[in-house]
Amino acid sequence: MAEPERSELDPTVSDLPTPLLQMRGIVKEFPGVRALDEVDLDVAAGEVHCLLGQNGAGKSTLIKVLAGAHRPDSGEIRWAGSPIVFGSPHDADAAGIATIHQELDLVPGLSVAENIVLGHEPGRFGFSSPRSAENAARALLRRLGHPEIPPRRELGRLSAAGQQIVSMARALSRDARLIVMDEPSAVLDADEVDNLFRVVRELTADGVAVVYISHRLEEIRRIGDRVTVLKDGRTVARNLPAPQTPTAEVIRLMTGRAIEYVFPDRGPTPTGDVVLEVDGLGRRGEFADVSFTVRAGEVVGLAGLVGSGRSEILETVYGARRPTTGTVRVRGKKLPGGSVPAAVRAGMGLAPEERKSQGLLMNEPVYRNVSLPALGRFARAGFLQGGAELAAAAEVTAQLDVRPPDPTRPVRTLSGGNQQKVVLARWLLEECSVLLLDEPTRGVDVGARSEIYALIRRLAARGVAVLMVSSEVPEVLGLADRVLVVREGQVVREAPATELDEGRVLDLVMEGRDREGSHL
Repeated sequence: MAEPERSELDPTVSDLPTPLLQMRGIVKEFPGVRALDEVDLDVAAGEVHCLLGQNGAGKSTLIKVLAGAHRPDSGEIRWAGSPIVFGSPHDADAAGIATIHQELDLVPGLSVAENIVLGHEPGRFGFSSPRSAENAARALLRRLGHPEIPPRRELGRLSAAGQQIVSMARALSRDARLIVMDEPSAVLDADEVDNLFRVVRELTADGVAVVYISHRLEEIRRIGDRVTVLKDGRTVARNLPAPQTPTAEVIRLMTGRAIEYVFPDRGPTPTGDVVLEVDGLGRRGEFADVSFTVRAGEVVGLAGLVGSGRSEILETVYGARRPTTGTVRVRGKKLPGGSVPAAVRAGMGLAPEERKSQGLLMNEPVYRNVSLPALGRFARAGFLQGGAELAAAAEVTAQLDVRPPDPTRPVRTLSGGNQQKVVLARWLLEECSVLLLDEPTRGVDVGARSEIYALIRRLAARGVAVLMVSSEVPEVLGLADRVLVVREGQVVREAPATELDEGRVLDLVMEGRDREGSHL
């Protein structure tokens, strides 16, 4: 494998403060994937070290290794100068490492205070003290600028932002020497982000190290000291000075790819009739005033970061969420808001982001997963005609080359790529006119990706209007005819895919502006 392109701004080791944490040559492999390929990371006490990279670059896997959730296959971790192995999250916690995960690891049924002290409840002689827990929680919430959150309130009754604050309080309660913050501002408003940064500065002034992960480059400029960049599971730049590193340089480091995806030819610009029309669609607190059309045979891509509102737009179009404002029309017919059955009757299908929990019945056979929306077609006098159902599902799965070619197998026994084909086969059987795709190749290997790309293009060639969401900018640009760039619930740019490149899209989703050469 060729060496990744590295930044000319990498400082020498002699320029750096003595690290509290050193990770050297960290390798982590999963079946068919080398998620981390000799990754290096240095973090000093009292600094904010920003870890950057696109979705899939390896950031989350590296953090799970640091937090003891994954054991590295090779490499070394040194903590305060001594080699260490974290065999479990408890080991990392005991060493003084706390992690605020992007997907919060809280318990909705417990109170705010119980979540904050979970695992280290205050008390004596083996008995916990609820009053002590509530007092400790109250002090931490006040420190975070949120004294209004009641320690006794059930966590599940809080908003997403409130739960994020509780997760931060939980990390602070551990007196950690290093705190990892994975996208901590994704659900916070401007004032809450200011409070977060105030706390981060207090922590670093006391010598606590912070690893800060964010796609928002303006935050890196405000809070970061040094930057390490990952790409395709490798360290391409480390210990860059955050204030002096040009944004264009960071984007260049993030966007170079070791794996090139093979995309089918787009063909001529689609000129079919408008099939899907979205006008002024909004949902309070998630996105606002979104308008676009999708023509027969056209693939339109929504590009944006996790939390930008792109998946929420897709689900609202499908009727899984009720809009606050705006309308959705299919072939000119207005759909009632918040009605999935109405969307399906109008010819709309959705392949959701979480196919295992939202899109498939994992213990059911392939054919039943394929025929699910069309079961009425195979019923006679109230009885399901199993033979016809099986034959129809077998035909469409054969068209998509689902492997192994046995529609009676439980869908859980298939690979991720073939499970995704089953989801798509469902809507091929239903002959939908609008197909919504949320992360269509998540968890899919490179070979299956190319097959799914070709399938999406074949569906478009049949006249299906396709609206897709993907975290991978090259995927959006390679598949879509037209791209809508979404940032913080707003469409900030609409353009033919051929007029955009990866760097410009990343600049838009991170900074909200189409510009080059700016600095962090």
